[in-house]
Amino acid sequence: MRLSDLSNGEKGVICKVLGRGAFRKRITEMGFVKGQVVTVVKNAPLKSPIEYAIMGYNVSLRRSEAGMVEVLTEEEAAQLDLAGATTATIDEVLMRTAQAAGSVINVAFVGNPNTGKTSLFNQLAGAHEHVGNYSGVTVELKKAQVKLDGYTINLVDLPGTYSLTAYSPEEVYVRRYIAEEMPDVIVNVVDATNLERNLYLTTQLIDMDVKVVMALNMYDELEAHGDRLDHAALGRMLDIPMAPTVGARGRGMRELLLAIVHSYEDTGLPRPTRGAAAPPRRPAPLAATAGAPHHHIHIYYGAAVEEAIAALQLLLRSPQNSALPDRYSTRFLAIKLLEKDAVAADIVQAECANAADILATAKRRIADVEAEFKEDSETVIADAKYGFVAGALRETLRHGREDRHSRTRKIDNLVTSRALGFPIFLLLMWGMFYATFALGRYPTEWISRGVELLSRGLAAALPPSLPADLLVSGVINGAGSVLAFLPNILLLFFFISYFEDSGYMARAVFITDKLMHAIGLHGKSFIPLIMGFGCNVPAIMATRTIENRTQRRLTMLLIPFMSCSARLPVYVLLIGAFFPRHAGTVLFAVYLAGIAIAILSGLLFSKFLFKDKGQPFVMELPPYRRPSFGTLARHTWHKGGQYLRKNGLTILVASVAIWGLSTFPLQPHGERAPYEQSYLGQLGHAVQPALAPLGFDGKMSISLLTGVAAKETVVSTLGVLYRAEVEDDGSTARLEQRLRAERHPSGPHRGQPVFTPPTALACIAFILLYLPCVAAVVAIRRESGSRLIAAFTVAYTTVVAWLAAFAVQRVAAALM
Repeated sequence: MRLSDLSNGEKGVICKVLGRGAFRKRITEMGFVKGQVVTVVKNAPLKSPIEYAIMGYNVSLRRSEAGMVEVLTEEEAAQLDLAGATTATIDEVLMRTAQAAGSVINVAFVGNPNTGKTSLFNQLAGAHEHVGNYSGVTVELKKAQVKLDGYTINLVDLPGTYSLTAYSPEEVYVRRYIAEEMPDVIVNVVDATNLERNLYLTTQLIDMDVKVVMALNMYDELEAHGDRLDHAALGRMLDIPMAPTVGARGRGMRELLLAIVHSYEDTGLPRPTRGAAAPPRRPAPLAATAGAPHHHIHIYYGAAVEEAIAALQLLLRSPQNSALPDRYSTRFLAIKLLEKDAVAADIVQAECANAADILATAKRRIADVEAEFKEDSETVIADAKYGFVAGALRETLRHGREDRHSRTRKIDNLVTSRALGFPIFLLLMWGMFYATFALGRYPTEWISRGVELLSRGLAAALPPSLPADLLVSGVINGAGSVLAFLPNILLLFFFISYFEDSGYMARAVFITDKLMHAIGLHGKSFIPLIMGFGCNVPAIMATRTIENRTQRRLTMLLIPFMSCSARLPVYVLLIGAFFPRHAGTVLFAVYLAGIAIAILSGLLFSKFLFKDKGQPFVMELPPYRRPSFGTLARHTWHKGGQYLRKNGLTILVASVAIWGLSTFPLQPHGERAPYEQSYLGQLGHAVQPALAPLGFDGKMSISLLTGVAAKETVVSTLGVLYRAEVEDDGSTARLEQRLRAERHPSGPHRGQPVFTPPTALACIAFILLYLPCVAAVVAIRRESGSRLIAAFTVAYTTVVAWLAAFAVQRVAAALM
């Protein structure tokens, strides 16, 4: 509860004071500190200010100021500590429970892309969020909780951002989160090997006047390059506690958490104890910067700019804007106004009664600064920030002799060259898909045999009945058909993660930007498109990193053509059945075909639907790094678990539903219905005319229909329909064998194979291109904000899939 919520006569114990530096300092000096009992004396006639009794004297606060103080009331304390209330006075219970409530620390992680921020977050929280060595991986809030020495630390991983300007959605979001949610501590994660660029964001956090702890991540790389950083001196210079960390290996985690706690409590950091032995064969722990409680500093921007800042601060602190300084640093807002920041101007318009005077003053001061420096005011302030950073590093950083960028340059000379860039990219992609099929073939066969033995054993052990048939044919054969292809999916996740974490994916963006631009897209669109190979839903969400709304929507329309991992089991099944000698090449061609269709669709859309001039290409090319096998393995395992959790229930429900539709209505003596007489057979007969020109029979038509819910259910449906039929010798045939052996039971094609290589290719083409799963359609609707775009996606992909499958079937039949 907030202090402003208490009524006259009520009392509570202060748990936490929110807000920024100046406000926190003033109110704590008045006695509003954790553990103090405060009583409401009375409200003013207009409900503000409010008079409080604390520490033996009375003091008044504005209601907005009281709203920045968290308190615990007697009733809340009794509810939280009923056992203690029986043996202690209510005041003792209040103190005890308030102390516990005040030990909750809310922490936000802020940093540039490619600093290992999310990796560090995962190490602290035990989470396994998506981590990649290119910008824009973290596209939404990720939360976790960790305990340390009686403290509960709530962690929030904010999107990666280079600054806190109004250039991109991430920057605006991070800035708004800090101002509105008021985390107790900001953990500024920086790349220790690239401090000059990373500390620019730090200067903006300093301007915001918030509590900051710096995680000097990848500190082992800085030392490996021969560089030496006096981080204790740098911490004193910036008045920011610092903790060297190695997020990929979990080094420095406790030191960072201790720095957070001491910053929260304003106690400073204890000096590291000497003589603490490190565990054998492991690096010694990295010590955090020691020192006294830090105070806030100001970055000096030069006389003209400082004079302009002071003039604007005077207006922003006007009594008519009494609530503004509680939530925003007036210095930060003044600097942003001088930088012509649109979001800052919007805040002033919404929060300040004298907004017109403030904005007019800002305009005059900008003109004065630009006239003096003969530069844009934003450039003047940026130059001052970089000058401050350069001066701080000149005092504290010593570079070694090793050129830390030499390896990256040598690799880039090869993989991004005009002659070899695209061939290397295509070779790597082909190798990824070949290995996905070739390496995954063995565990897939083992799982298939295990499922077959299990179903055969259960069929022999259980008496014939509908429940037994449901278990064997519906659950085991249906869900097991998809589970068999999990190794292929895990391998695909592993290779994509490797390219991301190594830094190569950013080079793929670099070499494909011109191609992206030709179809009306930014190079950043390549990242969501590549992510679509894993799952279309997070890929659609990843389009948030694209600033331009038109390009963002265009990218969403193309993502469904990126073959997600849910389609992979269908490809592996059909390719393994009909093209086993060229499996890897066929699989690679399938993915290339999806990319080609996406390119053609992009050209069409950009010409007729989404005409836009586009934006300049600005993207960091991070240094190459050797990904940790443990990190890759954990990430792959986690993604596999996500896949099963996300789709397992859908597959199981679909398998049972397909079994029921293929079994009922029962025959007069209780036997299951023949397929043609079952509800499923009747449904297949109804939809089959639309797909007959593609060479699909009723069973395949039904399988494609169930694939609308989730593409994996195509395999589980085929598994139920075909494995439910037992051969004469009583053995259950493997699904690939059943597909090859299936014959038309009647009609003009009676006795001829249902599946042929041309039909299999047509089926693969249709599954590659037809409408995405329901979850992806919902994501498009939510992220684009348009039902029309979601409906268009469904219609367009279905039409393209039918036409492509028809053409593939005809051409393949003629050639084969």
